[in-house]
Amino acid sequence: MLSFDVRRLSVVPYILVALAAAGCATNPATGASQLMLVSEAQEIKMGRQTELEVAATIGMYPDAELQRYIQQLGSDVAATSERPKLPWTFRVVDDAGVNAFAAPGGFIFVTRGILSRLGSEAELVGVLGHEIGHVTARHTAAEMSKQQLLGAGLAVGSVVSSQVASVAGLASQGLGVLFLKFSRDNESQADQLGLRYMRKADYDPRELPKIFVMLGRESEIGSSGGKVPEWLATHPNPENRLEQINQQIAALPKDYFGMVINRDVYERRLAGLVFGNNPRQGYFKDNRFIHPELRFRLTFPEGWATNNGAQAVTAVSPGKDAAVELMQTRETSADAAARAFLSQQGIMSGAPVRTSVSGLAAVGAPFSVPAESGALRGTVLFVEYRGTVYRIVAYAPETRWPGHQAVAERALRSFEELTDQAALGVQPHRVEIVSVDRRTTISEMAQRRASPATPATLALINQVELETPLEAGRLVKWVVGQPLP
Repeated sequence: MLSFDVRRLSVVPYILVALAAAGCATNPATGASQLMLVSEAQEIKMGRQTELEVAATIGMYPDAELQRYIQQLGSDVAATSERPKLPWTFRVVDDAGVNAFAAPGGFIFVTRGILSRLGSEAELVGVLGHEIGHVTARHTAAEMSKQQLLGAGLAVGSVVSSQVASVAGLASQGLGVLFLKFSRDNESQADQLGLRYMRKADYDPRELPKIFVMLGRESEIGSSGGKVPEWLATHPNPENRLEQINQQIAALPKDYFGMVINRDVYERRLAGLVFGNNPRQGYFKDNRFIHPELRFRLTFPEGWATNNGAQAVTAVSPGKDAAVELMQTRETSADAAARAFLSQQGIMSGAPVRTSVSGLAAVGAPFSVPAESGALRGTVLFVEYRGTVYRIVAYAPETRWPGHQAVAERALRSFEELTDQAALGVQPHRVEIVSVDRRTTISEMAQRRASPATPATLALINQVELETPLEAGRLVKWVVGQPLP
């Protein structure tokens, strides 16, 4: 017979209190006492791991000059902070989403999507300063400490078993920091610290409110289509946040002489920046996925929610009870890839069968795998194409698989060579910097100058209204490129 020792249970709260007391520290940026069970060395280790996983799952923007610029600018601002000796690392992420995020230990990421929306170097410093504030105030580390104290983890949920959790896109322990939502107090604190660092680096703080105005307009227009959560998803934006910033700026000394804005200098650096999702990395035309660089296409089930990730392309059923996933494998033959997949612990399968898909050599097999809420069933197909083996897998809970099997397996067998010359030659949209030759508006310019972006989007990225007068000589960001075929 099992029994419990009441005396032993009664000391648990005291143990928790003792642990909390032992882990209290004074934060160097805020001066406040803070629960901290994560050491600085552990912060740095987590930050390095996050950087590796961001590079692998999302990708860094391939522009060495822009990367050097962000690193130097960020380092200069971080040097004014209370933790200048951290290995501060600043990276531009190759993502269309409008976001910036910080990992513990001094690792800061900004997306190319947010760079295209900012209007000056001072605004960029405001964004970097805010994220630096999250690091110096140890917000992520403090949240992790709370979870450790309660015995919780930073697990990111998936619609299926963890053995095939990549269908969730960013289902990774290391990338959990991307999904942490900061509290209002933390956001307010990061705003204050960002303002502090902005002034110490001699940038005009009056540029900071423009960021919040832009983000509000961005949320009204809709999603920018990126792979990481947008700023407003991970950074709660209370209605009074902009008002608080304006009040703090109003209380500052009014001497702005010599403070830096660098509007034109910043915008010229954006010339050629990829705007929106890059179709060379694959794009969707309705439910058909087309990859010009790798020269293939695949048709996913109609009506399923699709996502083009850096490591996998996925589709999830409307009921979120089935998925189809496409990714490259490390193996050099379909047979070897099938053996590697089917030999994983817990996977049960029938005998692999050699087959042909659109004239390409392939190996397929049914499989099942145990999961916490019941077994999963599915079909996996390995296709050899142009020296690479592609894994296409479809699965669902065992009780739901019969209802999805036919349409899912039809998607698996739709893999084929891409021969459409228009699709093969598609290029990304880019930012062009235009000097206005006479007084005009975005609305008038849109009538004279073609752009794949809507006039509303063009007005947004220039932080003006459609009918705002633009004086001659002003630099304007303009999106150029051809519509997708």
